[in-house]
Amino acid sequence: MAELLHLTELERWRDGTGDITAPSLATEGFVHASPDEATLLAVAGHFYAATPADLVVLVIDTGRLAAEVRWEAAAPSPPPGVPGDTLFPHIYGPIPRTAVTEVATLRRGPDGTYTGLEPLEDAPAPRPGPATGR
Repeated sequence: MAELLHLTELERWRDGTGDITAPSLATEGFVHASPDEATLLAVAGHFYAATPADLVVLVIDTGRLAAEVRWEAAAPSPPPGVPGDTLFPHIYGPIPRTAVTEVATLRRGPDGTYTGLEPLEDAPAPRPGPATGR
């Protein structure tokens, strides 16, 4: 099982009942994801440092995705702290909730920078679901 990380708002995760999408699915054709925790923390720090919303990280089992995942370069370039040759997983469709195996919150240091992930205490149990073969 390969895992990807997707950053989203806590409210979107808790309030939703259907598949998980993001505005980028409509504007760019895919949902952004990160390949690992270090990359996700760099992305969060660069793009979401001033975001007041509570953010969560969804751990996604790629075997439960029906959508294609393409590993592509960041455009125009990756955020600071991420090597220039890093490829990012782009999910070309919605993320079924059955593909989410864990939910974590972002931990911040005293200076406000994101420093790690912690399990979300009241996250629903991972949902069982059939693998789709992708």
